[in-house]
Amino acid sequence: MTKLTKERLKFFATEEAASLLAKLRELLRERGNGCYVVGGFVRDGLMGRTNSDIDVVVAGDATLIASEVAKSFGTRMVPLDEVNQVARIVLPQAGGHWHLDFATMRGSIEEDLDFRDFTINALAINLAEIRGGWSQVRVIDPLGGCHDLSSGMVRAASKASFQRDPARLLRAVRLAAMLGFSIDPSTEALIQRDHELVTNVAAERLRDELCYILETTRAYHSFRHLDRLGLLDPIMPELAIAKGAAQPKEHFWDVFDHSLETVAAVERLLQEEGGEKEDELLTLVPWSPDIARHFAQELAGGRTRGALLKLAGLLHDIGKPTTKTIEQNGRMRFLGHAQLGAAMAVQLMERLRFSNREIKMVQLMIEHHMRPGYLMAQEMPSRRAIYRYFRDTAEVGIDTLFLSLADHLATRGPTLDLDEWHRHTETTQYVLSKWFQEQATVVPPKLIDGHTLIDKLGLAPGPQIGELLEAVREAQAAGEIETAEEALDFVTKRLGRDW
Repeated sequence: MTKLTKERLKFFATEEAASLLAKLRELLRERGNGCYVVGGFVRDGLMGRTNSDIDVVVAGDATLIASEVAKSFGTRMVPLDEVNQVARIVLPQAGGHWHLDFATMRGSIEEDLDFRDFTINALAINLAEIRGGWSQVRVIDPLGGCHDLSSGMVRAASKASFQRDPARLLRAVRLAAMLGFSIDPSTEALIQRDHELVTNVAAERLRDELCYILETTRAYHSFRHLDRLGLLDPIMPELAIAKGAAQPKEHFWDVFDHSLETVAAVERLLQEEGGEKEDELLTLVPWSPDIARHFAQELAGGRTRGALLKLAGLLHDIGKPTTKTIEQNGRMRFLGHAQLGAAMAVQLMERLRFSNREIKMVQLMIEHHMRPGYLMAQEMPSRRAIYRYFRDTAEVGIDTLFLSLADHLATRGPTLDLDEWHRHTETTQYVLSKWFQEQATVVPPKLIDGHTLIDKLGLAPGPQIGELLEAVREAQAAGEIETAEEALDFVTKRLGRDW
């Protein structure tokens, strides 16, 4: 007999979701198929949250049913797992897409729920019960998921949960971070028992779970958790070698802890922890709606710049253990660690199947993460220095400025010097003002091109042309030239000719 909750529970669905499911109910009714909504959509609805991913369990061949439903909606079905008969339909919705995943029921609905990952996801509602807004529903809950949901607990659905799908090892930590829950101690013991299975997870799934964690406001705590559970080292051996790697006295933590603290600092700077700027340190940090929109920008797969900045923070010093040297006077140095760390990060991200753009962005952030510190060496950086900085950091100039701020916080820790911090944030504000308010400084408009130099000055095509044009752009950024005539005069003088 199906185990229902004793009382009807409050459940929320948007009107758009309810309308979609009503259409689905009619389609399935014509075919005589029973249908249940399960998993995260049910979990989130019971919490009053929205979810665009809807898992549907049907009696019969889910692939065939999904194909017929897709035709009715004028779209196509995508097989996800032909062996286990799992298929997906993607439908448009306001501001995004619905993902409807259809799966064939394994035995009864209760037996099917036994195969799910966690008790809070082993919940089902008959499709006929769902209405728009808040409504009262009967929930099928064979494993006590509703109790765990109200207790804020992530608990494995069975002792074999992680052996059935090792990606669930990371998902446990991700769900805890996303929902603000704790992981049940017996489940943590299962994760520690099965942690080596994480190496069997497909690279794309590892990437996605890690990025889901990075998108939460508790990435720092989650990576600490992954490390305690034995999951971080197998996924990121490049970071594991940083454990215990000592640093100069200016650093409060070793390389590994500094790397994780940098993630915490990024979350703090992006105002993800603690909401408003609650202390003197954050009141000094430049922030604006433009900066907020910048870090909310989506890249490949819906991953944001903010999440990528956290990843860069986690990896920015992985080159230090290999480059560490100690001079005769006892001075500790890490020459070339930024370049080596960038190369190591590229290998790690390629292994995890990140997009080429994301890989290049993190590579540049790590390569140049000390550049903002060099800008502080001057009273205020010159226009030429600012131009060169944004030229070299390409599309991650803003990101690298914030990585530098996070690095500073994570270097000093509780020994932070407020005067140094004030100077760092002031320089950052100055450089950002040039980006947002004086674009001609960072991206000078074209005055002349290579054809002009060839036609007017009789130069031969070759590398010299590019070098001269770059010199012109620098002079423009510095405010030394403003017109095409001045640009040609500048080049002529540089070549040692009279114009």
